[in-house]
Amino acid sequence: MHTAEDALRVHWPGVAWIRVEANGITFEVAAMGTGDRLALCLHGFPEHAISWRHQMPLLASLGYRVWAPNLRGYGNTDAPRTVSAYDLPVLVEDIAALIRASEAREVLLIGHDWGGLLAWILAMRGEQRVRRAVVCNLPHPACLLRELRHPRQFLRSWYILFFQIPKLPEWLLGLRGGYLVGRVIRGTARFPEAVLDVYRRNAARPGRLTAMLSWYRALGRGGWRRMPGRRHWPTIEIPVLLLWGDKDVALSVHTTDGTEEFAPRLTRHILPGVSHWVQQDAPEAVNTLLAAWLQG
Repeated sequence: MHTAEDALRVHWPGVAWIRVEANGITFEVAAMGTGDRLALCLHGFPEHAISWRHQMPLLASLGYRVWAPNLRGYGNTDAPRTVSAYDLPVLVEDIAALIRASEAREVLLIGHDWGGLLAWILAMRGEQRVRRAVVCNLPHPACLLRELRHPRQFLRSWYILFFQIPKLPEWLLGLRGGYLVGRVIRGTARFPEAVLDVYRRNAARPGRLTAMLSWYRALGRGGWRRMPGRRHWPTIEIPVLLLWGDKDVALSVHTTDGTEEFAPRLTRHILPGVSHWVQQDAPEAVNTLLAAWLQG
């Protein structure tokens, strides 16, 4: 029987898998390239480091050492059992600790979905080694909180409330070997079946769906109140590239309005007809924009 690891070897050549100790847990990290300039790629829900398979070779060719960790609770990274282990400050410190462990001279943060939120917060914190940030289909938290007051976004975010229910969401998502995890993605974008199988198999592993959903449950239990800068959003001084697929069914494009107020050095590109999974759904367009922005 083929495993998720078999699919990774076939569909993601040239990647080395390493283990990195950071913030008290062990991370599984896909690595490519060399050097002291780190590109740290942060995936979203319900995904895996393979979501960066199209961008890692590009970044390595531009001289970056590229790390794409499976975040806390995903892949073969440790998955603590308590919901409090997924509080937002803990998740942010995971990324800060990975940066320290890399011993890189400078860092490019690239995040999608939940990974995008972590990138925004690290950029707000003014981490000295973080020189640039790229965010894919996740608005600045101030803009998201503003839009959640409107029905057009609140109704799109219904699943966050559903995920607060104990046990039922993981039971549904885990049926038939994680069938619905693949269906969620396939319903909005075209993905190779083998890549969907990686997502399904990783979600179906014992305890992993509960770990993934704990990110939402910790947020629902007041974690958003501990969001750094929530009452006074620090200005982001570094350049930020915001890439947005306008067919995102979960996040309205209106959530990008006003981002310049918080990130004055913003470059924003809206990709028409592209789904939430922007860097996988339109890899050529994303890579072209990314390369142009990084090369000035």
